[in-house]
Amino acid sequence: MVPEVDAVTGAVARLVGTHAGDVRDVGAYAVLQGLLDGTPAAVGVMSPTMRYLYVNPALARMNGLPAEVHLGRTIGEVLPDLDAKEDVLRAVLRDGVPREATSSGTTHAGPPGRRWWHGAYHRLEHEGEVVGLAAVLLEVSESRRTQLELDAARRRLAVLDAAATRVGTTLDLVETCEELAELFVAELSDVATVDVFAVEGANGAPHQPLDMVRMWRAALSHRPGMSEQAAILRQPGENVDYQQGSMVPRALSERSPVVVNRAADEEMARQVSSPDRLAVFRSVGLHSVVALPLVARGSAIGMVTMSRHGAADEFSPEDVILARDLARRGAISVDNARRYAHEHDIALALQHALLAAPDAPHPDIELASRYRPAGSSVEVGGDWYDAVALSGGRTLLAVGDVMGHGVQAAVEMSQFRALLRVQARSDLEPHEILAAVDRTSTKAGIERVASCLLVLVDPATDTVTFASAGHLPPLLVGPGDAAELVDVPVGPPLGTGFGGYGSVRRRSDPDRVLVMYTDGLVERRGEDIGESLQRLTRVGLTAETPLVRLVDTVIARMITDKPEDDIAVLAARRRPSAPDRT
Repeated sequence: MVPEVDAVTGAVARLVGTHAGDVRDVGAYAVLQGLLDGTPAAVGVMSPTMRYLYVNPALARMNGLPAEVHLGRTIGEVLPDLDAKEDVLRAVLRDGVPREATSSGTTHAGPPGRRWWHGAYHRLEHEGEVVGLAAVLLEVSESRRTQLELDAARRRLAVLDAAATRVGTTLDLVETCEELAELFVAELSDVATVDVFAVEGANGAPHQPLDMVRMWRAALSHRPGMSEQAAILRQPGENVDYQQGSMVPRALSERSPVVVNRAADEEMARQVSSPDRLAVFRSVGLHSVVALPLVARGSAIGMVTMSRHGAADEFSPEDVILARDLARRGAISVDNARRYAHEHDIALALQHALLAAPDAPHPDIELASRYRPAGSSVEVGGDWYDAVALSGGRTLLAVGDVMGHGVQAAVEMSQFRALLRVQARSDLEPHEILAAVDRTSTKAGIERVASCLLVLVDPATDTVTFASAGHLPPLLVGPGDAAELVDVPVGPPLGTGFGGYGSVRRRSDPDRVLVMYTDGLVERRGEDIGESLQRLTRVGLTAETPLVRLVDTVIARMITDKPEDDIAVLAARRRPSAPDRT
């Protein structure tokens, strides 16, 4: 036995008052010995230098080693895989304040896997001398595992709740994928990518290579300071080809996560997108990857791939379970965005096909027009403009907006436009044309209503006649930067069946430009419409500007951010009549 063991054993003997021939003291020591040996709590005594002096049978069984093997050795020498919180023990020896701590790790006994113990520690003293440290430990593995499971469940619920509020905030496919990748990085990984299936003939991918699975990278996210790890990957907007048999095709085929944790180079080369990229991945410390299929409504629509690098832990089973649940939630949002994008593209193509350019007016009228959709995150509206050449040198200009968005709005826009063209050739006044279209559209069963502004330009009489069905007033731009809104009587929208339209007539002025528009040009959330219209009069337009440039200028100056609605603008200017023109 080492000298310090003898010294402290002698001190403990003195503490219990053991003297040769003293029957009472020997009996007291035997009672104390029986108490320590018989208690189910693990009890140990350590020297001031943190070496075992005494280990009761319960502690010996817990550690899986005989008591005598402990004596004279440190905790680390006896149990190298145990986190014993030795800093707490040293603090107790230093200041004498009792403390409690929970240690964890593995011993030489018991079931495999991590276990937990809760210990109480106090300093032993004799005649003012620190003689050791006493420890009483109880195993709390069961309650600790239960607590960890509860904590994991709470974390899963918190992350899934975050997915519900942070992913799918728009119907834009790229933004939705970016939100999903950012959430994976925030909760689980160093780097995350989101890929969706490439569209035939799109994104520079007319054909899929043989023996490869081609996807389109929609998003990439990484932790701060990991730009080098992210830079080696295919960037958003590029195609990514995965070798057959690698983890991404497997995950898509099996519809379940595929995990590669700290695999050897040979195995990792089979799992990544291409074997020749393994060296690049290893150069930035990549060691663990998880591929998670995005499956919605029974179909695989994409893939989330997350990775860990450097000193980060490998992915645990709990990480994979959380990631799988997160991918399931995210897949619904991604699929909604994909479906919306498909419908949006159809509606936009339909609207462009139906809208095209306005008909050619009479030679007396110069026109310029622009249609600007709100963007992929907002549904296509039913905005339109038109010009119809009538008898007697007259030209009817029209701008309208069908209520609502989507394919149906675009279809009904074409119906209103066709009705206007038919009625315009009946030599009716603008307010009479609106009344006829209102009656006809109601009888025809067109479900949506539409606002419309008509302007009849008559060079023969030097007049311009205005009529409105629930539409915003036109703008007259004069020389310099003079601009005014025309006060037009406003009737109900078309399709209501109420009728009641009026007209206002003004002299035509070749020195002025007429600007007609839909509400997407001026309306802003949180801004009064009157303020919006006054802002339009102050944008600094001039009638001398070429019409195309004037239209582009008014849109650029009125729309400083992503537009909230579709915009249609039609600008017209009278050309001076030739002397022999009727």
